[in-house]
Amino acid sequence: MSGTQGYPYPQVFLVDSGRGPQPSVQPPGMLPCWSFPPAHERVMERGRVRGSRGLGSWSLAMALLFLLLLVFGALGLGAYQIIKLQTQLDGIQQEINIEIDGRGPEKLVGDLPETDPNRGKTAGRPAAHVIGRIEKHVSQNTLRWEPKAGRAFTEGGVVYRDGGLQVNETGLYHIYSRVQFEANHCTPTDALVHSVFVRRPGNFKSLTLMEGHREGYCNLGSHGHVWTSGSYLGSTLKLEKQDWLYVNVSHPAMLSHAHHANFFGLHKI
Repeated sequence: MSGTQGYPYPQVFLVDSGRGPQPSVQPPGMLPCWSFPPAHERVMERGRVRGSRGLGSWSLAMALLFLLLLVFGALGLGAYQIIKLQTQLDGIQQEINIEIDGRGPEKLVGDLPETDPNRGKTAGRPAAHVIGRIEKHVSQNTLRWEPKAGRAFTEGGVVYRDGGLQVNETGLYHIYSRVQFEANHCTPTDALVHSVFVRRPGNFKSLTLMEGHREGYCNLGSHGHVWTSGSYLGSTLKLEKQDWLYVNVSHPAMLSHAHHANFFGLHKI
């Protein structure tokens, strides 16, 4: 048998005990075979593929773990910032409360502080206080007032309009008014008159409630010098619902221009 074959086969002899030795029989021709990689190479290739797949899965798991750590870290940082901000706000609120508690009670007519515990009890009671209005040219004896500036106020349904105060409830009211006259000339025969009157619906005639007269307020020797004279009226009277109250003076051009010198008001008892 030729030794040129890639896979040698041993020679085969047929022996026949009766007929003597026979010639050798050649093995059948080799069938064509294709080139396949050896088995151990296929095993190694499969191992490399599996290793690469395992490495990819490990990298993906590490990436997901890193992303989760980032998310939890961001959430933790946000929660810390929120807690810190809440702590700062609580501190500011405590400082504001301490400052408010440390203020002394304020007693201003018509300007009650928001923290006054009696504000809710007295806010509904009819009351008003208006102050003098500075006017260069006065053409009428019925005075006009400033209802909002300074310590002026109206509450409890009391309405101010065109110099008058209107009440919306029938009852007893304390009514008061003060005016101050001043000038650098005078006439001894003149008299200063200051009055408070009321007008009622359906009654066209005014009703005088209070009146003051001041005569002899100056003498001939006071000519050229500034003089002053004040008048105050006050009384507790019964008013009807929708009554309008006004103040009249005889010499409106002589009124002082100081806001605190002239005022008019009322409050229900």
